[in-house]
Amino acid sequence: MAKIGIMGGTFDPIHNGHLLLGRQAYEEYGLDQVWYMPSGTPPHKRDRQVTGAGDRCAMVALAIRDYPYFRLSDFEIRREGNTYTAQTLQLLADQYPQHRFYFIIGADSLYQIETWYHPEQVLGRTVILAACREYPQASRTIEEQRVYLMARYRKADIRLLHCEEVDISSGELRRMHARGTGICKYVPKAVEAYIEEHHLYQDKTKE
Repeated sequence: MAKIGIMGGTFDPIHNGHLLLGRQAYEEYGLDQVWYMPSGTPPHKRDRQVTGAGDRCAMVALAIRDYPYFRLSDFEIRREGNTYTAQTLQLLADQYPQHRFYFIIGADSLYQIETWYHPEQVLGRTVILAACREYPQASRTIEEQRVYLMARYRKADIRLLHCEEVDISSGELRRMHARGTGICKYVPKAVEAYIEEHHLYQDKTKE
């Protein structure tokens, strides 16, 4: 049985924070691989136009090419309609019963997870690996949130990743690039070159 980390997201664009979490999960929990899985049609991103799957997958492939334990997965891209995490995890379990899956998320997602589609299924179908980051505006510490969720959802197995998150979002990077601000500090050089070459994130009206 292989231990497989799943790093999901739109990756529009992928950035160094995504790579940091993947590396930490791999090292801290002894994973065999981490699959970077760009979302197909994310239901929570209906308010903006998401960059095409081909470009997002290409950027992920460039970002992870130097990491032998990272893999690009088009599992969600190949699905039609909205892609929900609960459904993806069930389909992964059905297709790869020989693997154990670990779902890697940022700290903000651990606070928001109860707003997801069928959170009880998400928490019951995988081990959650969440970045350990405190939010002063939150009513609970990250550890209190972990304990709360595991008490409420009895099947939940939530563990923390002990690393600092990169304090940047893909949305901020799109806006920075549209303004002409360099993003080389936040994305791999190959990803920045791809964005330039393919003229991505130049239309501010898409934000």
